[in-house]
Amino acid sequence: MLDITANTPEFDPAYASQAAFRALMECMARPGDIRTLKGVEAPAPFAPATAALIRSLADYETPLWLDTAFLAAPKAAEWIRFHTGAPVVGDPAAAAFALIADARALPDFARFAQGTSECPDRSTTVIVQIDAFSGNAMTLKGPGIKATRAFVASPVPADFGARMKENRALFPRGVDVVLVAGNDVAALPRSVMIEER
Repeated sequence: MLDITANTPEFDPAYASQAAFRALMECMARPGDIRTLKGVEAPAPFAPATAALIRSLADYETPLWLDTAFLAAPKAAEWIRFHTGAPVVGDPAAAAFALIADARALPDFARFAQGTSECPDRSTTVIVQIDAFSGNAMTLKGPGIKATRAFVASPVPADFGARMKENRALFPRGVDVVLVAGNDVAALPRSVMIEER
């Protein structure tokens, strides 16, 4: 795995924010590639990389939706408000980003904003925290992947592959999925095609 923040000073918010954004863009361009971020300390249930991404991506105009595990931790919402000013919304379809701490309870993608054919960027990016990039392998195909790429992540719902196929069928609409395990990040954009092994 490539650590693009290896030479980052211990505390440099501007550089760290740029590095997190750049890492996410690289993950989107190369689905299934894993990048390591210099994580940000935040209250549970935040993973360090999730906190780094939210500090980089969210501001007062960026509505966030939180799953039950995040909502059960008031300090997490306080951290979001203090560091980003982003509003926490109750309607997942109104969110620019959704934070999922419990991957096993990942909501159906249809609950989130899907964008429109004219403005596909108005969809929700779903950030899902997992335990590890290991487990049952999936095969990824599509833009940014030469031939195919094996990808593993756990835990994910048993029907995750089917959900991703339905999401791909909506292209250019649909959600983008970002998976986080500790300081590691990978992306499965709506353009990716998944085959379960």
